[in-house]
Amino acid sequence: MTTRPLPWTPPNTEDIEVLPVGTWWDAVSAPTAVADRALKLLGPDTGAVIQDDTYGKTYWLIGVDTARSWCIRQVRVLTSLIGEGTLLGIPPVSWTTGHDTYWRVPFRIDRCLTDAQQLREALAQAATDVLGPRPDGRQLCYRCQLPTDEPVPVTVEHSGSVAGATVYACPTHARDYPRDAMARATAQHRALDRGRAR
Repeated sequence: MTTRPLPWTPPNTEDIEVLPVGTWWDAVSAPTAVADRALKLLGPDTGAVIQDDTYGKTYWLIGVDTARSWCIRQVRVLTSLIGEGTLLGIPPVSWTTGHDTYWRVPFRIDRCLTDAQQLREALAQAATDVLGPRPDGRQLCYRCQLPTDEPVPVTVEHSGSVAGATVYACPTHARDYPRDAMARATAQHRALDRGRAR
C-alpha cells in the first residue's frame, strides 16, 4: 500500500468520472466472489477498492506497469496499451454506499494503491478458494461449446451418491449458469476452511 501523495485524487463531484488507466495507476478487476475472499486475505493491507454492483466487479488501483504478466483466472489487469486507451469509471470520494458504483474500501491519500505483489498472492489464493483448483488444459464451455483456457467449474453432475463429470463454462457464461446448490456449498465450505487455516 502506498503512503506517498499522488498527483491525482478522485472526483469530488456529483457523478462518476471516466479516467484513463495507465496515467496515474493501473487497475485490477475481479468478480465480486473472488474479490470478497481476496479482501479477507489482504485485511488492512488493501488500498482503496471500487465496487461495481451493476457488473459484479471489484477494482483495485495499483502502480503503473506492476502487473502486466499476471495470469489469474477471471482476474483482469487494466493498463494502457500502445495505440489503445483503457478507461475506468471513478466514483466521487463521498460515494461509499447507496450507488451501483462506489468505494467499497474508501479512498484516502494514505490508502490509495494496493501493493501489487500482495494483491497478486491474495487474488491467486482467492481464485483457487472460490473457483476450485485450476483444471488441466482447455475445457469446453457448456453453453457456447468453445474451448476456454479459463474454465470455470460450475457444477458436478451427480449419479446417486457418486460425483460424476464436472461441467465447465467460459468466464462469460459462468455467471449465467443456474448454480448447483451442492457445488456452491462445497466452494463456500472450502473457502471457509482455508480461511480458518490461515
